[in-house]
Amino acid sequence: MLTIENVNQYYGQSHILWDLSLEVREGTCGCLLGRNGVGKTTLLKCITGLLPIAEGSIRLNGKDISKLSTEARARAGIGYVPQGREIFPQLTVEENLKISLGARGDGQTKVPDHIYELFPVLLDMRHRRGGDLSGGQQQQLAIGRALVLDPKVLLLDEPTEGIQPNIVRDIGNVIGKLNREMGLTVLLVEQKLPFARKVADDFFIMEKGHTQASGAIAALDDHLVQKYLSV
Repeated sequence: MLTIENVNQYYGQSHILWDLSLEVREGTCGCLLGRNGVGKTTLLKCITGLLPIAEGSIRLNGKDISKLSTEARARAGIGYVPQGREIFPQLTVEENLKISLGARGDGQTKVPDHIYELFPVLLDMRHRRGGDLSGGQQQQLAIGRALVLDPKVLLLDEPTEGIQPNIVRDIGNVIGKLNREMGLTVLLVEQKLPFARKVADDFFIMEKGHTQASGAIAALDDHLVQKYLSV
């Protein structure tokens, strides 16, 4: 579904991603793990087109999207929920959701009903300003906004950061439902191992811009955690 092959990326003279390769299988949830500063967010931004890659390829369903604009990648099926959510605080919940409709390319003018079914709180608060929502509600809004695109792949950058436990549980349940019932492919960056073990099918551990270990989430053992994730 989503294939990253030999990707290199630089910030100025700094080499951030080094011949990085990984593949997220269709209809699964893959989790990017690693200590701070290893390139996880950079990789997500490269997938979305927010950052260019110097070498390598990014393929979606076998099609190379490496040279497409961010907008074209969204239309091709890449949904992105950035770290920090980045909603529009002065717009209402409904207006935030509708912003994504323009990128669908199918003339849809109404927020799909299943968005509100996944996140009932957004229906209840659809006329409230985004900035008036709690952090957990804003995260649900950010995920809902990405889902309005009807993506093939959903990228989530630390969706549980700073979120109250009940909302973390709800977000985990939604990710599971998106995988199992809707066949959506998910790639997330996550620091909380219990959450990663709950929602992910596969893991990819990054260190210094490389993929150091990967496999089924059940294979994420104490040795790997101690070597690459403990601080």
